[in-house]
Amino acid sequence: MTPAKDRVQVATATRFDMEILVGSILQYGLLLSVALLVAGLAWHWIATHQLGTEYLVAGVNLFQFLLADVRQAVAGTVRPRLLVSLGLAVLMMTPYTRVMASLAYFAFVERNWKYTLFTAFVFVVLSYSLFLR
Repeated sequence: MTPAKDRVQVATATRFDMEILVGSILQYGLLLSVALLVAGLAWHWIATHQLGTEYLVAGVNLFQFLLADVRQAVAGTVRPRLLVSLGLAVLMMTPYTRVMASLAYFAFVERNWKYTLFTAFVFVVLSYSLFLR
């Protein structure tokens, strides 16, 4: 084979590996989120015979959303709401993790600065919306 064909095959294999990584992040994030949500809602239904839960999330960032439930878990009070909250957090963090992986890939593997810049912009917007707002 010629060196040009070798480079194309390496690039294709690397790109294919990135697609598998991104797909796996999205798939496992969604499956973990669904498992936590179903477990929390099932536990809540068994305990109260009601399927719905109430959440106050207006004006709250991801850390504030989870902080109260995590504090109760550390204090020894584990409730179904903790599992539901963790499921929602995993669901929100899944695309964030995917963007982090893409940013690292474009910056360090492909060294494509245009895509790195675009992905960094998306990363900053997601960071702001999840953690600072």
